[in-house]
Amino acid sequence: MRHLLLISALFAVGPGPSPTPTVDDYPRRSGIDIENYRFELILSDETDVVSGRATVSVRFTDSGVAELPLDLIGLGEDGYGMTVHGASSAGTDLAWVHEDDLLTITLGEPGRAGVLMDVEVAYSGVPASGLVAGPNRYGDRTFFSDNWPNRARNWLPTIDHPYDKAMNEMVVTAPAHYQVVSNGVIVEETDRGDGTRTTHWKNSVPIATWLYVLGVAEFAVQQVDDFEGRAIETWVYRQDRDLGFYDFAVPTKAAMEFYDEYVGPYAYERIANITSPVTGGGMEAATSIMYHESSVTGERTVRWRNVIIHEVAHQWFGNAVTESDWDDVWLSEGFATYFTLLFIEHAYGRDEFVAGLRSSAERVFTQYETDPQYRIVHDDLSDMRRVTSGATYQKGSWVLHMLRSQVGDEVFWRGIREYYARYMNGNATTTDFRTVMEEASGLDLGLFFEQWLYNGGNPRLEGWWDYDASTRAVRIEINQTQTAGPTFELPLEIGIHFDATSLPGTIHDVVVDARSHRFVIPVDEEPTHVTLDPNVKTLFESEFGPRQ
Repeated sequence: MRHLLLISALFAVGPGPSPTPTVDDYPRRSGIDIENYRFELILSDETDVVSGRATVSVRFTDSGVAELPLDLIGLGEDGYGMTVHGASSAGTDLAWVHEDDLLTITLGEPGRAGVLMDVEVAYSGVPASGLVAGPNRYGDRTFFSDNWPNRARNWLPTIDHPYDKAMNEMVVTAPAHYQVVSNGVIVEETDRGDGTRTTHWKNSVPIATWLYVLGVAEFAVQQVDDFEGRAIETWVYRQDRDLGFYDFAVPTKAAMEFYDEYVGPYAYERIANITSPVTGGGMEAATSIMYHESSVTGERTVRWRNVIIHEVAHQWFGNAVTESDWDDVWLSEGFATYFTLLFIEHAYGRDEFVAGLRSSAERVFTQYETDPQYRIVHDDLSDMRRVTSGATYQKGSWVLHMLRSQVGDEVFWRGIREYYARYMNGNATTTDFRTVMEEASGLDLGLFFEQWLYNGGNPRLEGWWDYDASTRAVRIEINQTQTAGPTFELPLEIGIHFDATSLPGTIHDVVVDARSHRFVIPVDEEPTHVTLDPNVKTLFESEFGPRQ
């Protein structure tokens, strides 16, 4: 049973003002919206040079736009980078300047609002990053992309930021012994009669540039199943055919069915699991998920099973609903981490779900030992290597779990479905998410979001309990002792146990919102022990036990 206690708060301290994160410092390109990129690429076994032609379809949202700026890493002293050979539109050459890794194209005449214009860019070079030519684990030559978080600009002229999503096409001519995989669906595969093959992939749903993908290798390919008429595929090295087909046969479809039912419709035209020598772990590229080549073991390990679930979850969060800027990257990684756990709870049971939460909490606490002020919603990153952290994934996941506990399951899922429907195939901010959840719950969630997302630190609770036989009551002291971050407001369950089982005999709801608290709980008999948060609902470290 549950009791709502009247709380005695000692040494109450307010949360204080929180820092206000600002938008990341990537310059927004006003007046333009890229609708589609078409990349025509030539690859060779004789050289690592990529020869490219990009057709950028830009819709003007304002009149008077005179320039089209595109991110493209220029040729460096080390010989890596791209050289631009020309820019044109409708057969007319355009003036351009390529400096400081920015290609600025002067349009023939200023753009007019609502008009769509195609701009072509011819370029070539050896990418320093983003697209890697080299051997896989069998020594075979391959080409694989690795765009996270802003490396697409090393080989593709784009607005390389998640705020401007666009459709994309890859038209790749490569030696005919390779197979080519990319986003979307294949629309052409033609042997050219000269030892090369042209493969054309087309993705008709707008996605962020880090999700653009290219894999060129000698693959074994299987259509495992389909989801509502859309193919579920496996692409592994030819040597890994049997083991790889076995490993990737599950659990993609089951995860898709879960997210489709509980969140909303799948946004894309197909889905594939693909092995790669350059992906560390998994990469959620839209429709074509990349996994490190070591994922093929023939054992269907729990570790790689969970990576598959995580990357499938990303197709909904991160891919279909994309953060508007890098400061809000938890909307991708925190969501995918928690929705992995939600599927685990659904498919494999509560115990695995709780074990995942506890493991995530330990990773959060470990990170905060060395970075105690880290904020989930951060600002103006100058070092893109710090765009994510364990806190982004694991603490972001815990934020959603605590929100679910605070508003209740029914409201949580109603809010999630509305958030997804409202921002599917678009962009969202943390404020957008908060607004939707406040609408769904009717609650002011300002303090919740502030203390967990916009401030550093985590709660640390220290205290004791004892039993007073004369009053037949349990006395409890709980102190917040963290040195970083605010004094948190924590809904907390206290479990009173009367035998050796893990289940408490009674659970009592309290709120810990000051530095020190004392509670007195009447009981019918002497307890064996007292636990904090027996149902695993709240993120905190603790040192709590019987009074010495």
